[in-house]
Amino acid sequence: MMTFCLPGFRSFVKVWKSNLHLGPCAGHSRVSLLTGYNVIWNQQRWLSLTAVSSQDTKATNLPIAKGKYLRKRYEDSHMQVSSDSHLFAAGAAKKRSQMNPQHKDPASPPRRNTIQLPTKPLNSEEWDKLKENFKGKVNFEHWVSSQLAHFHSSVDVAKSLLAWVAAKNNGIVGYDLLARYLYLCVFHKQTAEVIDVYEIMKARYKRLESGGYSLLIRGLIHSDRWREALLLLEDIKQVIIPSKKNYHDCIQGALFHQDVNTAWKLYQELLSHNLIPMLETLKAFFDFGKDIKDDQYSNKLLDILFYLRNNQLYPGESFAHSIKTWFESVPEEQWKGQFTVIQKSGQCLGCGKTMESIHLSPEEYEFLKEKIMRDVIDGGDQYKKTTPEELQRFQNFVKYHPPFDIIIDGLNVAKMFPKVRESQVLLNVVSQLAKQNLRLLVLGRKHMLVQHSRWRKNEMEQVQKQASCFFADNISEDDPFLLYATLHSGNHCKFITKDLMRDHKACLPDAKTQRLFFKWQQGHQLSIINRFPGSKLTFQNILSYDTVVQTTGDSWHIPYDEDVIERYSYEVPTKWLCLHKKT
Repeated sequence: MMTFCLPGFRSFVKVWKSNLHLGPCAGHSRVSLLTGYNVIWNQQRWLSLTAVSSQDTKATNLPIAKGKYLRKRYEDSHMQVSSDSHLFAAGAAKKRSQMNPQHKDPASPPRRNTIQLPTKPLNSEEWDKLKENFKGKVNFEHWVSSQLAHFHSSVDVAKSLLAWVAAKNNGIVGYDLLARYLYLCVFHKQTAEVIDVYEIMKARYKRLESGGYSLLIRGLIHSDRWREALLLLEDIKQVIIPSKKNYHDCIQGALFHQDVNTAWKLYQELLSHNLIPMLETLKAFFDFGKDIKDDQYSNKLLDILFYLRNNQLYPGESFAHSIKTWFESVPEEQWKGQFTVIQKSGQCLGCGKTMESIHLSPEEYEFLKEKIMRDVIDGGDQYKKTTPEELQRFQNFVKYHPPFDIIIDGLNVAKMFPKVRESQVLLNVVSQLAKQNLRLLVLGRKHMLVQHSRWRKNEMEQVQKQASCFFADNISEDDPFLLYATLHSGNHCKFITKDLMRDHKACLPDAKTQRLFFKWQQGHQLSIINRFPGSKLTFQNILSYDTVVQTTGDSWHIPYDEDVIERYSYEVPTKWLCLHKKT
């Protein structure tokens, strides 16, 4: 039995290149995805491998880098402000889920470990013995390589596996095994090894799949051959639009090698594809900028801040620190930064300035109203579960009533307390609001008027005496009616529902309209926070100020995500970076 040592992968490369038997893929114009291997990065920093062996055409997802993205709750005991409790505050949904735990399926039984993964390189006899002891039903080489990648094992261990496979197969190593080895080389930043694999792949394949390109780009950017990563980016463009991760890696490489013009060019190209850049990409420009004393570069960084504002994006803590550092490094401008919170009144605790109002201007309100009427209310059958006749009946109903003060999603509110009769909950809410002389509209379904153990007729009659009511067909959806009535009543009108209406926001045609909708929603949606039926109603605070990047010229206020808070996409940060010029 032959044994071998590990002087380095370069000797293996030479043997490989000298062997003309490059396997069945040699000469093909493109590696088939069915025999390939794909690595997908997403913005949550998860990494998955999609691998298919030549013996099995069924793809399997193998997670190999599950970063600790979900983070523990954080309570800032020394700086509590009332804004933390509002419906859209970062972490609010997480708290709600903890107060209302859902049933979880029992955990699936752990897989039986058939063999112990090696922690040091093995020779041929040792790999042969390990294979003999393997009891799994899958291909041994594929299983081992995927496990080595999953646990980020030593590059040398993976290298010994490849050498063993090559020795058994006349120098041929399959694409998926090679790609997994490449992943480990990239993960462990073994640039020389990355270049060796790059040379093999160039010789063997005319074109790779996107995962292979992505790995090579990421592996090359910190080497003196980083510009070849740009050539690989061009290869990707021949087939698909590169991912924002591909652009991020190339921009990082350009900045690392001081090629600022190429970095900005790639950034503009990324935007031209309507891709939202990774926050790490934007952070890289600010990190690089603290050593650049150039007005043109500074203006581009300010453009990035306006991009964050216009797209309602929030930097993370590390990015916020980079922004602060850059501002304070600008010569002769005397910027001072501090991390702070905004009071309920909208005043910054750091500098005393008042944030922009959450309320829309008359022009913004009319613009949003028209868009919602067209794209949500009349937007097509996929967005409304009602008939044109019923919608017309409702529009006439609203038209011949005075403007309402509060619109109530009756069915949604009635189900707030599952153990309490629905009609009783709804009557309690309506009665308490009616005492404030508010003009109320309750939206419901016709089945709510039918006598039932959960819906008592006498209680529903009391509801109808204290509020205007519209009961739609049982198949109808309430949300379009709620939006229509609220907007038709005017900018003062609020609405009550637990539904966050993300689907309706998604129906809107562009980022500007979606942002105005969310701003309007934050300023108009009431949420009941009572946990005891029959108690006096308490509503969560509605923000008085907008939560976007904003500037007055001599100040910037930037909401940012805390590392320890899990913020859902429809929530907003509660911590701010305050930047103002020293006087």
